[in-house]
Amino acid sequence: MSESSKTIFDDLNVSRETFKKLERYHALLVKWQASVNLVGPKTLAQAWDRHFVDSAQILPFMPPDLKNWADFGTGAGFPGLVLAILDPARHFTLVDSDFKKCQFLKAVCRDVGCENVRVVPSRIEEMEEDARFDGVVSRALAPLKDLMAFYIDRQNDENFTALLLKGERWQEEIREAESFFAFDCADDPSHTDPAARILKITNLRNA
Repeated sequence: MSESSKTIFDDLNVSRETFKKLERYHALLVKWQASVNLVGPKTLAQAWDRHFVDSAQILPFMPPDLKNWADFGTGAGFPGLVLAILDPARHFTLVDSDFKKCQFLKAVCRDVGCENVRVVPSRIEEMEEDARFDGVVSRALAPLKDLMAFYIDRQNDENFTALLLKGERWQEEIREAESFFAFDCADDPSHTDPAARILKITNLRNA
């Protein structure tokens, strides 16, 4: 683990017990990767920076009063499962269409005692229609306009917040989304990629 990774977790005041859960999560990721393609093979050696820190940096942007969150297309649990471990007071619904990845997520939750997580093996568009959330998190899933088309019907109330990790095309994606939706968007630099941003979307509505 790099010194920058350690600094991020120190800044978040992560307890030793919680950090041990993340270390166990990492160990299981390495073990399962041998038989299940959980993350890009080239990223495994830098998993702490590329996946764990990248996910953890979202935590300070989560409004404290929003407790019911979802991570659609969560894959190996980034960012949703990392955030669930860091903040057990919130509930996370982790959705992915890959059954093996969902089995991995359930195994991690059992191993680290993560009881604030629901794993849903499903395609996003096939989720129950009445599922509503206070907020969503996402990383490298789909263009912003496509995400908003799905999120707009999943909002629990007007305080709904989307926290999205976006790459170097983030400004272009915002412009594209503005043709279809009205929304407020704040952007903050990513700790793991100077070209990337953490987008905080609020007041999402049809244009």
